[in-house]
Amino acid sequence: MGNRLTSKNSETIITNLKIIVKSGRYTLGYKSTLKTLQEGACKLVIIAENCPPTRRLEIEYYAMLNKSLIHHFHGNNTDLGIACGKLFKCSCLGVLDPGDTDLTALLL
Repeated sequence: MGNRLTSKNSETIITNLKIIVKSGRYTLGYKSTLKTLQEGACKLVIIAENCPPTRRLEIEYYAMLNKSLIHHFHGNNTDLGIACGKLFKCSCLGVLDPGDTDLTALLL
């Protein structure tokens, strides 16, 4: 039962990610996400499951300082890239403007 709920939750996150890519503003990748976190413009950070621990800790630290939300994506970096509609790997994603979706309300 719990497994079904997590898969349903991940499906809603994937569909909301596709909406963010079409209507919102986002940054893909470690360097650009870290830059937007340092500027204070990032509202939500999505980190892949297989992101290296040092990078993950650094992103989580800057997100904590910025008071932005953090979501650990249940899938590797290839799955996160495909969920965004890209054909390459992506270890983290920073959402600047959610667009037409209520992804931040979903994660609270």
